[in-house]
Amino acid sequence: MLVDREFGKKLVEELKKQNKTVVFTNGCFDILHVGHLRYLNEAKRQGDILIVGVNSDSSVKRLKGETRPINNQFDRAEMLCGLKAVDYTVIFEEDTPENLIGELKPSIHVKGGDYTKDDLPETKIVESYGGEVRILTFIEGKSTTNIVKKIQG
Repeated sequence: MLVDREFGKKLVEELKKQNKTVVFTNGCFDILHVGHLRYLNEAKRQGDILIVGVNSDSSVKRLKGETRPINNQFDRAEMLCGLKAVDYTVIFEEDTPENLIGELKPSIHVKGGDYTKDDLPETKIVESYGGEVRILTFIEGKSTTNIVKKIQG
């Protein structure tokens, strides 16, 4: 289910009161592929509820270039919500999820193995409220960029 930031904040507070472990991750998720699926399934296994922050269209354009995103933010969020592992999505305008994480305060923030905990600007925020950052498995060779290149020939 796609929720706004304010609802997401209240949701996480309520879930924590129920002793649920809330896991958060984020990304562009422009064209869903098996790398996304494996990553999100692993993220879900870290806790009870998985919330995915989805970069807005303007954010993706800044991060990936003028030809992206291929799918708009609402379509990307809806596709993610259709995956068994994903419980909620939240669209955010910033280039990084730092502000959103600071508002939601998930128990665990996860990123893929192409990152290190020390490289993530959000690590400081997550740890400031007692949350945990976990780095998950890197799925080699699976990326939207590779798919786009293959389509373009």
